[in-house]
Amino acid sequence: MPESGDVPHAASVLRGRTVTGPPVRFAARDGVGGFQAPDPHTLLRDLPLRDPAAMADVGALRYQEIEDYLVALGPRLRPEANPLIAEAVQRSSAWSDLTPPLLLSTYAHLPSLFTPEAIRAVARQAGGAAALDGWQQVRQPDGRTASVRAMGARAVHVIAGNSPMIAALTVIRNALTRGDAIIKTPSNDPLTAPAIARTAAAMAPGHPLTKHLSVLHWKGGDAALERQLYHPAHLEKVVAWGGHAAIRHITGYLRPGLELLTFDPKLSASLVGPEAFASGEEMAETARRAAVDVGALNQLGCMNSKVIYVATGTGAEGVARACAWARLVYAQIRALPEQVSTPARRFDPELRARLQALRAVPDWYKVLGGHDGEGAVVVSLTGEALDFPEQLSGRVVNVVPVADARDAVPALTSATQTLGVYPPSLRREVRDTAPLYGVQRIVDLGYAAHYRHELPQDCVEPVRRMIRWITDQGADPARVAPEECLGRLQDGPGEPAPTRAAP
Repeated sequence: MPESGDVPHAASVLRGRTVTGPPVRFAARDGVGGFQAPDPHTLLRDLPLRDPAAMADVGALRYQEIEDYLVALGPRLRPEANPLIAEAVQRSSAWSDLTPPLLLSTYAHLPSLFTPEAIRAVARQAGGAAALDGWQQVRQPDGRTASVRAMGARAVHVIAGNSPMIAALTVIRNALTRGDAIIKTPSNDPLTAPAIARTAAAMAPGHPLTKHLSVLHWKGGDAALERQLYHPAHLEKVVAWGGHAAIRHITGYLRPGLELLTFDPKLSASLVGPEAFASGEEMAETARRAAVDVGALNQLGCMNSKVIYVATGTGAEGVARACAWARLVYAQIRALPEQVSTPARRFDPELRARLQALRAVPDWYKVLGGHDGEGAVVVSLTGEALDFPEQLSGRVVNVVPVADARDAVPALTSATQTLGVYPPSLRREVRDTAPLYGVQRIVDLGYAAHYRHELPQDCVEPVRRMIRWITDQGADPARVAPEECLGRLQDGPGEPAPTRAAP
């Protein structure tokens, strides 16, 4: 790849064609390092698919052709076999919040997203292969006919960079929905999506799926570019992963004909019933599970727990039990294997200062760890959760004693993505009430990071939302009259509606 000194170059991919210049310099998200990429303004003229009829080729693909393409692509994404992916692994350590061991294990997982079983599972979110292949007839008993077809959309995908799997998942979803995707890469992962697109182009240069995938980087908020791109003449949908400021910015471009599908930041929590504290063995097992929910991928995911409500009781004995369990959780966080979790690469200095302030009020908080970025557990001795859960990061979690596990459910909000629960009987008990407070996903404690791409995400089915569902209707005039659009008009039982004279 072209480089200036040791500045990485992130190529753009324009419908199968690799573009390397003219290069401009972009800063990394946190100001550490930076990279070069082609000037996005020079690509704007050719970037949007201005004629929707050009999607006919990808729309004609059968599901099996799409699966075959993706299955062939998967093995080519192994870091040891793909120099582009290997460079993404190496370079990402300068930008990502993931540490090198976590980056390597995450990239090694990419091919598993492209197996036939994984792809069919994602396709099932839209009703399966049959629902994605052509017109599907809907039965009508009264002389009317209807068919439904899943058709692709022209879309911009503003992806997040906290995991390289997001780039891969975006490519898969776009292929299955037969869309035309323009992927805007994030500043903390500018290499993964271009590497996947370039690998696909080398594998199948003339394939419709290759021709309907573009990848590039521009600085979010570039109004000169976005005013032209975010327009219903060029797009039907914007799929955006991002913070509240970024999402609010995109909403400024919305108008009839341009739909926004968002995956905004979420917080997650855990709910641990009294059964977890019935014995030393139960305490050790639940602490191990809770540590995984907190520490997996270094607490960078929306599914990672930041607050754990424990039904130990709020009296002196219960609080002491919560503190004993918290010590087990802290030890288990530190013991997590490096391919799952490591000490934070950059520990938030403001959070470090807050932890130090909490140590100064020992009657209110018990702080375990947090000295060297290894993680920390903060026990709220008064039973009040911290008022800054969104700032907890780097494997820092707040343990909150409660008298009854169900008492914690009203503390959950629409920002709560995942709720890890123990025991399973409690999970089943709260699954009908917790969503009323905003919870979107309920799992067994310890399995928050077992994300399943074929299931709904943030209360929506992304694949279905990415599709334009088109209907085709017909009717037999001998059996149903046009005037019956509001139902069969009757003067009385069994009597036909009167014929109305033309004016």
